[in-house]
Amino acid sequence: MSEADIRFRMVKERHKKRFELAVKKGEADEIIVPLCRYINSTKNFFTSSSCSGRIVLLGIKGKGKNKAYFHRKWHQAVSFDKVWEAIGENTKGNLWFKMEPFIIHIGARTLKDACKVLDIKNSAGVKRGGIIAAKPGKFILELIGTEEMALPVKLGDEIIVTKEFMRKVVEKANEKLEANNERLRKFESVVRAELK
Repeated sequence: MSEADIRFRMVKERHKKRFELAVKKGEADEIIVPLCRYINSTKNFFTSSSCSGRIVLLGIKGKGKNKAYFHRKWHQAVSFDKVWEAIGENTKGNLWFKMEPFIIHIGARTLKDACKVLDIKNSAGVKRGGIIAAKPGKFILELIGTEEMALPVKLGDEIIVTKEFMRKVVEKANEKLEANNERLRKFESVVRAELK
């Protein structure tokens, strides 16, 4: 067995264990679990950190990634009332409303395998994605949906959006999340047909 094969097996095993632990703890998005499990069951592929897409209220307390926190997070359609109530709660810093698309990380054994995933991405109509790490035995791809939105809703303690405006924003975010989920289902369908 080559050094590249040994590396791939070790990395795949580590990621599979992490994924199953996340599922066990309830930290994995339910909608994406069957897709990840299928990819992990194949010989030449595995999944790394992935998200099915979500609607969030993101608090930002300053500059830098470690200054952001999730005030609320929903992986399915959310009611306006829940969002508006959460906006009205005590928060630190500024608050952003975001609809974020799916993001899937897939590990592949070889460059040829990685290219196969890119072909599947294209067949499923996923527009954004590519190889983000490449070394023998470890090719990592990142695929990202295109449905997204982001806007500030609160600066400090001041809510800067009206109730009527926010109602329309939540409606649009729910529509975008459903479109995101539909694209994810299409991707899973092509993966199951093409990735063995």
